[in-house]
Amino acid sequence: MAAWKKELTIVLLLFILVAIIGAMSGLFLLLMLLLTLWMLIYQIRQISRFENWLSLGARNSYPKSTGIWEDIYYHVYCLRKNEKKRKKKLTKMIDQFRQSTEALPDASIVLGANNEIEWTNKAARDVFGLYLADKGQHIPNLIRFPEFIRYINSRDYSEPVIVPSPVNNQIILSVRIVPYGAGLRLLLAQDVTQIKMMERMRKDFVANVSHELRTPLTVLKGYLETLQDIDDGYSPVLTTSLLQMHGQTERMQYLVDDLLLLTRLETQQKPPTCVNVPELLSQICREGDTLSARPIELTLETDTQIMGDEQELRSAFTNLLGNALKYSPDDSVVKVRWYRDKEGVNLTVEDQGEGIAKADINRITERFYRVEVKRREKVSGTGLGLAIVKHVLMRHDAHLIITSQLGIGSCFTCQFALKRDCC
Repeated sequence: MAAWKKELTIVLLLFILVAIIGAMSGLFLLLMLLLTLWMLIYQIRQISRFENWLSLGARNSYPKSTGIWEDIYYHVYCLRKNEKKRKKKLTKMIDQFRQSTEALPDASIVLGANNEIEWTNKAARDVFGLYLADKGQHIPNLIRFPEFIRYINSRDYSEPVIVPSPVNNQIILSVRIVPYGAGLRLLLAQDVTQIKMMERMRKDFVANVSHELRTPLTVLKGYLETLQDIDDGYSPVLTTSLLQMHGQTERMQYLVDDLLLLTRLETQQKPPTCVNVPELLSQICREGDTLSARPIELTLETDTQIMGDEQELRSAFTNLLGNALKYSPDDSVVKVRWYRDKEGVNLTVEDQGEGIAKADINRITERFYRVEVKRREKVSGTGLGLAIVKHVLMRHDAHLIITSQLGIGSCFTCQFALKRDCC
């Protein structure tokens, strides 16, 4: 501000001096015109020098000048110098980021708004067969797996997609996309070959062991039934032992059947058919009425049928209803409801039982997980029922919603997507 005042003072003094000389000489207008013209030419020349200095990048030291122009040159030079320092610091940070991401064992690809490749690290180039020259290419043109293309076009990145490596189909990749910034997305791919191999070995082991156990269990169960038939009741110890052995054999039989069902759910996929769910629920509830003293209240608010596997759905619905009946008081009602809303087609099984603690809700669908509650009578079960329900729903594009309060009851909701409607 002081420079502007100094500049204005000089201009005013010049005008006053020229005005005095012009008044004394009688050339007032001419001298005023010449002074104005000179000042205009001087400012145009200074602007031209300034523009020329900027066009060269303002890299060199600024030209010598006086007055306000010297201050302008100095401030622009300082701004340029600070910008250069910030740019240097930012470049260093970017280089460090690139070096660190290049060293990552997982593949990383930065995608633009139109799925074009902005940047890749070394791991991505190795497992996807990409090159540095592929920058700007649309990734669906380079990775052509249908599962991957559907995943990237769906814009639903809540779950990863499993695809083989385009370079080596023996390598299995778990691909996840993370949106960030203005339309940018980060594609991350992790090698899960070993995990998938171990998972397959576990499934094969469970399937083989469960299958091999069926024959000896059937033989054992048959001999126990024969011994029970010829038991004359003279030995209470023998009678009790045979009953307990028969009960444990049946429990083992149920466990093996459930394990085989889980294995089939994880490995085999049948073509879907149109399942008449209202009729299926009516059959299941009638069967439940004959096996349990607790009343079942079935409400069918829609006649919607869904695409799926009838046997799998029967197994899931039966497990849900069986659990509700097992954990409900004798005088309570179990409510089963089939209805449709804007979220999808839903089945709810509601009981008035002991309820589930909040800490246990996220774990009760795990295999063999059972809530530890002190009861007067032990409730029988294999601990696989809800795990079967979870797998069946996953195969039918559905999910399980559990709400519960201790001492009040629980509500299990199977929510099917509207695209499954086949009416």
